[in-house]
Amino acid sequence: MKKIFLTLIIFVMLISSVTIVGRALVDGKSTSNSSKILDTSKEHITTGKSTKRGYVVDNILHSEKFGDIHFSSYIPKCYDKSKAYVLFITLPGWGGLYFQGVGVNIIQEDFGVEARKYKQDMIILAPQLNDWGDTSANQTIALAEYFIKNYNIDKKKVYLEGFSGGGETGSLAVGKRPDLFSRFLHVSSKFTGNIDKITKAKTPVYLVTGEDDSYYGSETIKEIYNKMYDIYEKQGLSKKEIDKILLLDIKDKQYFLKRGYKDQHAGGFSIAKDEKIMSWLLAK
Repeated sequence: MKKIFLTLIIFVMLISSVTIVGRALVDGKSTSNSSKILDTSKEHITTGKSTKRGYVVDNILHSEKFGDIHFSSYIPKCYDKSKAYVLFITLPGWGGLYFQGVGVNIIQEDFGVEARKYKQDMIILAPQLNDWGDTSANQTIALAEYFIKNYNIDKKKVYLEGFSGGGETGSLAVGKRPDLFSRFLHVSSKFTGNIDKITKAKTPVYLVTGEDDSYYGSETIKEIYNKMYDIYEKQGLSKKEIDKILLLDIKDKQYFLKRGYKDQHAGGFSIAKDEKIMSWLLAK
């Protein structure tokens, strides 16, 4: 009898260890969603336990290939897995990285907060990475792919924004996987991504910066724009067609002064509240 009882216990333990139910993050609360999200030993999320400005902060995507990816998330309370959602990812500049403070990117930058005004059915992710290079670009891609796989995401509406150093990371991510992102807003930064891949995929890109950006300047962005424009012309696209997928927006001194900024690089923060630019990214 003891042997039979012991065998039953071992069997139950084995079954329990195989069935691992994931969690859907909904405004700071974890809710079971076994039909949609399954965590595995290779890739799963640890849910953050606190919130800032409506975001769950310090979630961690444990990636076997790219390590721990820290991010904040906003998922509507009424999340309905039967509906397709927009996915928006915002990448922070200096001051918003993980080693600089958990969730500090949500406090420092308004892109993710302002974005909620444009779409109701939208999931927003605010990664806190550790550099502006390939590692962070790959982690951004991995995070996007995880949510596309485990949530009902409209693959035609995966939007990316990067400010300052985050713009460098974003350009690399789009350059690696232009098919993954539907639009990219590049703010007050430099562009280091693969423009050949981007122009081949015709991924829409909006380049905005100050004429006298104190950190990057604006010349490199103008050069990237001209190179991409030339490639599109060689592809046979008309000016009207190019203007729909490639935009250059150089802001003057007065633009930033009206928003309370003397320094044009710091003034990039205020672009989060520029309705025309944010509508280009999110209102489609």
